[in-house]
Amino acid sequence: MRVKTTLVAMGLVAAFAVTGCSGANNSSTPESGASLTIAKPDGAIATESNNPWIGESSGNKLGYINAILEPLGIVNLISPSDDVKPWLASEITWADDYKSVTLVARDGVKWNDGEDFTAADIEFTFNMFKDNPELDTAALGITDVTLDGSSVTIGFTGSMFSKQDKVLHKLIVPQHIWESVDDPATYENLEPVGTGPYVLSQFDTQSVELTARDDYWGGELAVPTLYYVSYNDNTALTTALANGDADWAQAFIPNVDSAYVNKDPEHNVYWAAAGLAVDTMFVNTQTKPFNDVAFRQAMNLVIDRQQYADIAREGSVPVVSSVTGLPTPVGDSFISPEYEGVSYEVDLDAATGILKDAGYTWSGDDLVDPSGAPVSFALSVPQGWNDYVTGISLIADAAKTLGVAATVDTPDSDSWWEAKGTGDFQAILHWTDTGATPYDLYSDIMDGRWLKPLGESADFNFGRFDSPEATLALSEYTNAADDATRAASLATVQKIFVDEVPSMPVGTRPFIGAYNTRSYVGWPGEDNPYVPADPTQPTSVLILTELEAAK
Repeated sequence: MRVKTTLVAMGLVAAFAVTGCSGANNSSTPESGASLTIAKPDGAIATESNNPWIGESSGNKLGYINAILEPLGIVNLISPSDDVKPWLASEITWADDYKSVTLVARDGVKWNDGEDFTAADIEFTFNMFKDNPELDTAALGITDVTLDGSSVTIGFTGSMFSKQDKVLHKLIVPQHIWESVDDPATYENLEPVGTGPYVLSQFDTQSVELTARDDYWGGELAVPTLYYVSYNDNTALTTALANGDADWAQAFIPNVDSAYVNKDPEHNVYWAAAGLAVDTMFVNTQTKPFNDVAFRQAMNLVIDRQQYADIAREGSVPVVSSVTGLPTPVGDSFISPEYEGVSYEVDLDAATGILKDAGYTWSGDDLVDPSGAPVSFALSVPQGWNDYVTGISLIADAAKTLGVAATVDTPDSDSWWEAKGTGDFQAILHWTDTGATPYDLYSDIMDGRWLKPLGESADFNFGRFDSPEATLALSEYTNAADDATRAASLATVQKIFVDEVPSMPVGTRPFIGAYNTRSYVGWPGEDNPYVPADPTQPTSVLILTELEAAK
């Protein structure tokens, strides 16, 4: 039975002491049946929601929903050429044009309430996406879902060549629970029923407890209890990782070697695995000053990406250098000939020249727009996201070289997430999704399929960049039947991206994972990169089933 409690800060500390998080006190002796504490630096989680379709739900933000609900298959996004690992679907067969996929439901799987998992659950989940497009955040364009015994065939309006992971990583929900839900977009799902290896046993605004199932279809689990904890900031999280109060995290660690790895080099691991994603400054293209492409171009020329990598990310990630925004070398093969070898360079003279040509002037050192108004903007990220806070401070300093009054705002995480979605900002740092191709990176920034009016919550394209040409080129890219068409479409996308500056990439965004091996082994890493070591990804369920007690 799930118990909901509210713990004050001292109670939370006491709970940790009683449960004995694995690796406490940096002991080199593994604990038998030790729990794992999985951490984020997001501050208190104010409201419980286990809805897998709401990005800001507590289950998604902390990542624990991925231990309760499961995907159809697992695509290794740090090595996309790897074979897909079947999961809830025991067989996965794509049509030659990738406009349909046939899935065979795995036999012998039960929901955690004892009901059998069947192909009807897959059918129901994808019909729910079809009937409620707001849930289909990947815009799969589902046309039909056909059930035939233990198989389900899903049809799409276009090719899923670039979205195979988005289809297969969809979390499947039980029909017998969700068919009675009036509005699946707002359902809080407080008693989550899943096929996954763990069940939710306790929720608190600072700690969520999950307990291992003894009837999990994947076999016996090494870790009996998971605690998902949210610390106030990266510094507190780093301290917790270093002293063993936290065991696994997806978070930037400043001075990672001295602050974490070297505290216990035999067991502490920090792994940044490259993917096709970036940290980027989303700018509100619907409001001043970023509704002017000339100003966006000028700002893009004064951001120092090397400085961002060295200072904000403290050398822990590669510099984003290509003007296409693609990380290198993983993205080299996707860069169009026009931009091969063309890198971001800080060029204040070129930036001021663009502004002068566009009618901007200066009053003393202050930039004045063509209407005669002084230029200013605010950059916003949540408090506690130390690397991002440093990043926007560096960008604000860069803006001041143009005479722009740029300020830094650090609201609480919940307020920031809401403002990000509704477009109530001028500039924010955020990340893009990753995938097997550059499609996700560019789509998240430019695609009209994400476009929502200001005030309505958007899942991506937070800056409301409105380019039918970019939207068409992205659609042509993902639906192309041959490599030549795909390359031509991608070249168009990159041309728009470079010329119109819909957002400003500032750094690469590898999959980051920090963990220790004191109590458990079997983690992914450089020697065995079977999936990213990121506990917030749908693929983290594979890690939870691969862990074994350390000897």
